[in-house]
Amino acid sequence: MIDVVLDSLDDAKAENTVAIDITGKSSLSDHMVVTSGRSHRHVGAVADQLMKALKDGGYGNARVEGLPHCDWVLVDGGDVIVHIFRPEVREFYNIEKMWQAEFSDNPN
Repeated sequence: MIDVVLDSLDDAKAENTVAIDITGKSSLSDHMVVTSGRSHRHVGAVADQLMKALKDGGYGNARVEGLPHCDWVLVDGGDVIVHIFRPEVREFYNIEKMWQAEFSDNPN
């Protein structure tokens, strides 16, 4: 599934795509992908193309949040969660930094 996601984002001209392996960090998913669109319209188009690619690839209908406003669209494909941001929204939340951090068993 991750290959379908990354190919679709590349085809849609998404920018600054980062794929993060979160296996063992979260029970939600195996991979998180963070990417950007240039505008509200581009974010929506990237999300629409990704949902179509997942469905055409046999992964069913992904759950989607944020499509009406297109500042931050979340596409949950199950094994892969994709966050599509406008650049300034992505910079504000900076979620890839949080998920790329190494988690330690020792809190000290």
